[in-house]
Amino acid sequence: MQKKWLSAAFLLTAAGWGANQFSPLLGAYQRDLGLSAQTTTGLLALYVAGLLPGLLFGGPLGDRRGRRPVVLGAVLVNAVATVALMIGVGGAFWLAVGRLLTGLSTGAALAAGSAWVRELSHPPFGTAVEDGAGARRAGVMLSMGFSISGLVSALIAQWGPHPLVIAYVPHLLLSAAGSGLALSCPETRSAGAESGGLGSALRDRRFRRLVLPVAPWVFVGPTISFGTLPGLVTSELHGFDIAYAGITALITPGFGAVVQPIARRVAQRGERIPAVVGLLGLAAGLGLAAVSVTWVLPWLALLACLLMGGGYGFCVTFCLTVVGRIAGPAALARLTAVFWCIAYLGFCTPFVISLLAPVASAGVLLLVLVALALVTCAVVSAGDQPDRDGEERRRADHVQRLRDAGVL
Repeated sequence: MQKKWLSAAFLLTAAGWGANQFSPLLGAYQRDLGLSAQTTTGLLALYVAGLLPGLLFGGPLGDRRGRRPVVLGAVLVNAVATVALMIGVGGAFWLAVGRLLTGLSTGAALAAGSAWVRELSHPPFGTAVEDGAGARRAGVMLSMGFSISGLVSALIAQWGPHPLVIAYVPHLLLSAAGSGLALSCPETRSAGAESGGLGSALRDRRFRRLVLPVAPWVFVGPTISFGTLPGLVTSELHGFDIAYAGITALITPGFGAVVQPIARRVAQRGERIPAVVGLLGLAAGLGLAAVSVTWVLPWLALLACLLMGGGYGFCVTFCLTVVGRIAGPAALARLTAVFWCIAYLGFCTPFVISLLAPVASAGVLLLVLVALALVTCAVVSAGDQPDRDGEERRRADHVQRLRDAGVL
């Protein structure tokens, strides 16, 4: 039972793969199908329109009916969405259908899957005793799929045959393999189990003061790296523009996955420190991104992607860890869903930048984001000081979770 969390987490990798396999192909769709930049970034944002109801319904359903059926069903719908994207080579309608279904299924998989991995990691299903270990595992496995898929899709689209069809085949294979592995994972939440506690969790001071302001920044860096920067800095990279987009899609979430264990260790020195580090890293990356698009410097844009990836990793680890401390088993999936709903608002950033293009340059808009990130950092860190009761509170939360799980 000790490694069952890994099979469930592999489904999060599949969900992350399906979510980001489309993004590096924006340039190919503009080139081959004649779609405008606003249309392609609009399709990127359309994913969020499906994601929000998927999260909002998937979380409560996972709490009431069990994690496993919700996650496995979501992965199946995710595969159907990929088939729609493959058909989309013939027209934008199927691309829109595919993106909506991708968002819907990814939302349900994230809401129930993150809670499933967390519960499988800790007693009585797993052996992890470190607070936040399950949340970190879920975040890392999601980031792996999110990052690797971008590079694989881009390389296929740049040099492979029938690129806008073949680029989606790896996700179908990954979904099938992941579903087969997860069939042996135990259910951690019995059907019809009592649910509740979401209202008190939402009213928790830590959620309102810490998670709520940081969550929208989680996906700002990744989406700018693969949704905005490639189209603005690759004018002289003829024949390598799509591959470059794939590299940016790998660097940002990939480096985010690498730094998440570091973020967890940093959190031991103070609950808010990962958020502060993440927001400062994001602000630095956005500043370099502004310079790179103003002077068209692809190499500097890659450095900006690294910094934004670090910011992403610290912010997502911070938010998932705090959510895990706040919510008990009865409300964990639903509070996780609320967090992802807020976090994925950042996915609309490239679309907003494209809409505001007639008003201000991308460089100026990126500098505005720098200022907003710094303001958020100041708000989150305000009043931060050594918490004498912090360890005692976290220990009490951990004991209560064990009691809810029937261990104590």
